[in-house]
Amino acid sequence: MGKKREKSNKAKDGGKVQDQNRANTFQYEIALQVQERKDRYGKPSFDLEIDEETFEEPLSEPSSVQDGKNVSKGKKPSKYKALVEFKSRVEESIIGNSLLGKPSSKLSHEESTEAIEELKEIKLWGVPLLPSKRHEGTDIVLLKFLKARDYKVHEAFEMLQRTLKWRKEFKADEIVEENMGLDFDNLAYLNSRDKEGHPLYYNMYGALKDKQNLHKIIGSEEKRQKFLRWRVQYMEKAIKELDFEASGTNSIVQIIDLKNSSRQTTKEFRSVCRKYWKLLQDHYPELIHQNIIINVPLWFYISHVFSSRLKAQKNNSRIVIARPGKVTSTLLKFIPPENLPVQYGGLQRENDDEFSSEDKVFIVKAKANTTEHIHIPTPEAGVTMVWDLTIVGSWDVSYKEEFIPNDEGSYRVLIENEKDTKKGGSVRNSFYISEPGKIVISIGNALLKEKKVLYRYKTKPTVPMYKEKERKKTRLRKRDAGLDASERIPELALDGGSFKPEVG
Repeated sequence: MGKKREKSNKAKDGGKVQDQNRANTFQYEIALQVQERKDRYGKPSFDLEIDEETFEEPLSEPSSVQDGKNVSKGKKPSKYKALVEFKSRVEESIIGNSLLGKPSSKLSHEESTEAIEELKEIKLWGVPLLPSKRHEGTDIVLLKFLKARDYKVHEAFEMLQRTLKWRKEFKADEIVEENMGLDFDNLAYLNSRDKEGHPLYYNMYGALKDKQNLHKIIGSEEKRQKFLRWRVQYMEKAIKELDFEASGTNSIVQIIDLKNSSRQTTKEFRSVCRKYWKLLQDHYPELIHQNIIINVPLWFYISHVFSSRLKAQKNNSRIVIARPGKVTSTLLKFIPPENLPVQYGGLQRENDDEFSSEDKVFIVKAKANTTEHIHIPTPEAGVTMVWDLTIVGSWDVSYKEEFIPNDEGSYRVLIENEKDTKKGGSVRNSFYISEPGKIVISIGNALLKEKKVLYRYKTKPTVPMYKEKERKKTRLRKRDAGLDASERIPELALDGGSFKPEVG
């Protein structure tokens, strides 16, 4: 009986290993950040919500080490002592010319003095490392290394040394201005900030589904090295958006979009991804505030849940997993709708000349099996009303827009009427207000589930179309005033008859 149970357990374990091996490199990338950390606080909870969305809260930290804010107050004695000791060791290593390793005994006194003066000016991510300079960002940067090494000063100092050496060899301080020679714009971009002010760094893995495109990017060792440098370059660009000060944000929210991503990836791609995540782990401690993985395929979701339950792992940065139907609702938990791109169900459009992030967004809830009416007042005539609107989740609603004048003797104007609308993104429309009244947007929710509606609006001065045409005609007349009949353009025969130029 015992042998049968043992065989059964082995078979189950073998099946589990096979299932885990099927996980794509994207799962491995995130796991790398987690598995290499020591489990300091015990097993976290991996209970999942029924709606297929996981959200793991970080263990509570004193305010002194959350994003490096208020670094001089509220520390636990042991952590405060570690920071003081670390700063002292960094100071001594700079003055003793040993921050980058043991100095050469062949250096003359003048050369040693010059090297020390250079070290006194050394910076990491734009922040001076010499504590006696009393830059408020120094504590914040050093805390990141301490936190990554469980506040063990010796290990944190070694990590800092390795990072500085690597940056010098990799030329990381110069990489932002480097021309990579390849177009990677469709793979990643920086866009706006979350509710707490963290820069948003989007990674688009669907662009690598095409094998030809993948070969074009990492088809040779030289290209793979360039791809790795490009990933580091983008990380450095994101860091330039950070504020290493007590009142600023000094970490990044990374959004990984797996839409259209392939389950099958090449050995070369997995290798370059592992190298990149290893660089992040070793040389960019505590700079990723949160990873949000969206449009997660079912196979990835199952693999993530399965591996999470198998392994006792501490996730220092929060990880959020969102299946395709939960993308918008998940992102809106962290990102304001005015900062969320329209392709993810937000209101932000590229090169938008109508709205900005400063324009207020209103929220209403369309209750189940009811019609919700949104009223936009238009008390002033002679202007154009512009509005944005989006529904969180699927658009399984009826939708109607109309203008209702205040004068009961005037006619209503139907602007748009769509029944059983099933679409995503946001709707933008406009209407010229010829008399006081209101815009009424009606949303019919026939479902048994409440719908959240986000909208904003504004007025802009407008010249009516017929007046604009008259202005254009006048300009043409004046421009053509000095021309003879043979030189006049056809548009000047405005009334079908002869045209006499105005004089004076």
